[in-house]
Amino acid sequence: MSLSKSSPIIIIGAGVFGLSTAIHLAQRGYSNVKVLDKQAYKQTKYAYDAGCDAASADMNKIMRAGYGSQLEYQNLALDSVSQFKQWNEEIKSGQTLPPGFTKSDIIYCNNGNLTVNEKEDLTQFDIDTVKNFAAVGLENTQFILTNPDHVKQAEAEGFGFAVNPFRRKPEENHGVLDTYGGMVYADRACRYALHKAEALGVQLVLGGAAGTFSDFFTEDGVSRLAALTIMACGGWTPSLIPELDGLCETTGGSVTIFQLPPGNQALWDRFAPENFPTWKYKIRDGAAGGLYGFARDSQGRVKIGYRGTKYTNPQIQPDGAVRSIPITRWTRESTRQLPQQAATVIKQFVQQYLPELLSCSMKSRLCWYTDSFDNHFVIDFMPNTEGLLIATGGSGHGFKFLPNLGKFVVDKIEGKKDESGLLSKWKWRSLESGEQAYNSIMEGTRSARALQRQVLTREDSLSTQTSLL
Repeated sequence: MSLSKSSPIIIIGAGVFGLSTAIHLAQRGYSNVKVLDKQAYKQTKYAYDAGCDAASADMNKIMRAGYGSQLEYQNLALDSVSQFKQWNEEIKSGQTLPPGFTKSDIIYCNNGNLTVNEKEDLTQFDIDTVKNFAAVGLENTQFILTNPDHVKQAEAEGFGFAVNPFRRKPEENHGVLDTYGGMVYADRACRYALHKAEALGVQLVLGGAAGTFSDFFTEDGVSRLAALTIMACGGWTPSLIPELDGLCETTGGSVTIFQLPPGNQALWDRFAPENFPTWKYKIRDGAAGGLYGFARDSQGRVKIGYRGTKYTNPQIQPDGAVRSIPITRWTRESTRQLPQQAATVIKQFVQQYLPELLSCSMKSRLCWYTDSFDNHFVIDFMPNTEGLLIATGGSGHGFKFLPNLGKFVVDKIEGKKDESGLLSKWKWRSLESGEQAYNSIMEGTRSARALQRQVLTREDSLSTQTSLL
């Protein structure tokens, strides 16, 4: 579409898609960019316990560049890692220091990305990843856990702590260690990006009636004209844009957070980022797997997540259609319960591999994402609607692209050549006849994943069952 650099552009949503887009628009000279969000992120600092409720508002996210045979995503992730490292340097030097930051704060932590399995050494996905890392000269960053020579090399490079944190027998320690990966402190990364956007001249309207958007109006009643509106509303996007039916759906991941006792130095040391890696367990094994976790943060919190089953909350919408919507503080008083299935899988893993966490206090919650049927993002103009672009469908792996995702949004706006091939994957699309969906979506209330069919746990227990639906 044709825009001048001074044309008014409004972005709805200050999560990863919205923040990254705002930064890249400003960097390319667009001077009239405004971001609206119902959440007062400057005050809450993207912290869930301070009142935030979005997928981007989280403690930490996995940083990996391994994408199996999908080289275009691998290249995008490698570029993202380099930019996260640059952000670390900007903080360290004091060049960019948002309020509340110190020069010792980091955004990207390179503590390794460990993939572990039970029965087979490497999955095909891991085999393809190792091969494609070697193709770009990074073969010495991928170590097969059951290969003694690889283990020795990983130890020599300072990643001995990440080889076997679950203390399995060496011959049964199936999987691969990626020493290129690690984690991103998500809330801190969003705070940094928000500060960067504002410093570039982006206008922020966060919190209250002025930032709360519904039915294409803000609740303060003020008209805001835009030549282009970009919908980047995370888990709310499918219910705000019904035309996404069949392409995207909101799904919930299960999150548990264990609080290490303040006086237990042994536990704090064991789970410190310098002693414990980011990890994935049976990540593609369906309902019985799909676990991932992190080292502790500065407050002693250890996060373990589950996406083996992606839960839905199908509800009848004003137009009569049934769509999944997030369960948040705005839709329900209690948001801390987990489906018993998720709690059971997490508990069994903790009992077997991290039993020291069982004595810790624990909180839980559902984290709502937007999945597409093929696990690719959606960055495209909405068909038959002038001046409306959709940026969504992160599908549980979008956060890692915070530094560079917005480049592609602006490329789409400006009609740039799609040299990476990614925008062609992220176009508006539908499931073709005979095509196999990566994610099952739009199954409605009859779905076995629907929360209406789950027994939920209490927030402070992995064993107590309480039916809440």
